[in-house]
Amino acid sequence: MTSPTTRAIDAWRADLVSSLDDPDRHADHLLDAVAAHDDGATWISRADAAVVRTRVRAAADAVRDGRSGALAGVPYAVKDNIDVAGLPTTAGCPAFSRVPDASSPVVARLDAAGAICLGKTNLDQFATGLVGTRSPYGTPRNPLDPLLIPGGSSSGSAVAVATGAVAFALGTDTAGSGRVPAAMTGIVGLKPRPGVLPSAGVIPAVASLDCVSVFAATVADADEVLAVLAGAGWGTSSGPMRVAVPDERSLAPLDARTRQAWDQTIELLAGLGIELRVVDLAPFFAVGDLLYGGPWVAERDVAVGAFIDAHLDDVDPVVRATVLASRSWSAADAYRARAELASLALSCAPTWVDAEVLAVPTIAWPPTIVEVDDDPVGVHAQLGRYTNFANLLGLAALSVPGTRRSDGMPVGVSLLCPTGREPALVAVAEHLERDRGVLPAAAGLAPRPGEHLLAVVGAHQSGLALNDLLTDRGATLVARIRTAPAYRLWALTHLEPPRPALERVNDGGAAIEAEVWSMHAAALGAVVAEVAAPLAVGSVELDGGQRVTGFVCEPAGLDDAIDISALGGWRSFLSRRDAVA
Repeated sequence: MTSPTTRAIDAWRADLVSSLDDPDRHADHLLDAVAAHDDGATWISRADAAVVRTRVRAAADAVRDGRSGALAGVPYAVKDNIDVAGLPTTAGCPAFSRVPDASSPVVARLDAAGAICLGKTNLDQFATGLVGTRSPYGTPRNPLDPLLIPGGSSSGSAVAVATGAVAFALGTDTAGSGRVPAAMTGIVGLKPRPGVLPSAGVIPAVASLDCVSVFAATVADADEVLAVLAGAGWGTSSGPMRVAVPDERSLAPLDARTRQAWDQTIELLAGLGIELRVVDLAPFFAVGDLLYGGPWVAERDVAVGAFIDAHLDDVDPVVRATVLASRSWSAADAYRARAELASLALSCAPTWVDAEVLAVPTIAWPPTIVEVDDDPVGVHAQLGRYTNFANLLGLAALSVPGTRRSDGMPVGVSLLCPTGREPALVAVAEHLERDRGVLPAAAGLAPRPGEHLLAVVGAHQSGLALNDLLTDRGATLVARIRTAPAYRLWALTHLEPPRPALERVNDGGAAIEAEVWSMHAAALGAVVAEVAAPLAVGSVELDGGQRVTGFVCEPAGLDDAIDISALGGWRSFLSRRDAVA
């Protein structure tokens, strides 16, 4: 898997510029990136290669003539409830499929800026769900762990970005569909306030609340795409930042590992001098309960109810039940709910007197596919606990990766604000992003002065069993990244506990999750001295081509090892093993 930080907007633009003498080379790079990460469920339809080449050539011509758009040559994907001219719009239901003659305004704006659409991505059918498993086209594979759901409803868009197949993707967000998948796949999800972006050419879920959203690898990339879509991005704030955070009772839905990671994220913010204000989320939760427990869901019936009546067997049973159940609501119920919303909004309002931003966990825990299969309604309800209220209150939101759990699983942090305070979202998000070591590939990874870099792929990673062998010796985390796609990862099961082994191969290699640490030479020497055969210390190539010192394995020690390369990393292997145990 290509690290998304190495295939962000700047990198793809640079790739086009370097290919001006042969634009088809850039087109090949775009098409190859999608093909390399096609799991059979992320994409519903793909742009024709000839169309991609034509658009790339036009983008190259524009660059040569000095009239290129802001996103010239940058690849993107579109959730398949948003119209793209010439590609089917299915909304995750084959019987619903139609081919529009015109693209939605949001797609047209991206195309005008020179971006290259590579296809339409999978979703929970009719954008009804936060799980990413309610599609006849399959469940996109979560690149962090195949046992986890990808999140929904914008599942395919998030996975396409998380794998590095595209630089960014469009999703939609009504109850959290642009934020939950971002949290589940470890990327950024940006959702403007309702009404900021046009919804024409978007199959409605709840038309009065729907927002087109953006998935990207970094906050800066997401904001740059928003600037093209809306005419202006959010920028960043340089003023004082006061952040409201949930009180103890409001954090009750979190499981133990997610709570520990959340506490570490809050400690980070406090350590940066950000003023924290503790608030009770009860009125926000009450607003969120209105979304699926109130008459707004009847708007889904208005949008697709007639189609469902005529195609009962073509619609996912959970989606069908959700939409048809909304018919029990009356007009009087709708007016009563609006009055209740107005009252609850007044109860939420004091939050914004003492804080510019509200920070909440995006998800209470990262559910597995098995958990969703066993309890689809219950898990779905918990996934929306910290997201459902945003659009009913007219809030902008930005979900970014926070501190990972001790098992390496992703935890998202959602930053929310009312109109006019969006720059503060970006400022807080960038603090969190710097802590994660997100660096552009062009900058490379550099150690602290007088130190050396060490790449680790196993138990030396953050939160795992041997990490203290680094931290106790003063090592600092530089970046979470991937190796070049030239390795196999093995589990040495004859050792107790099992150890990972990284093998360089000529063919059939994969990109493996890694961390890069900076440490003094003496400390590095002490770590090297602890390495026992068949493990060894050598040179590890990172995604992007940089080589650093790292742990490798002698081929002779792999006779009884298990190839776990398909899992993408040691954390995924541990979570899979624990789930089976």
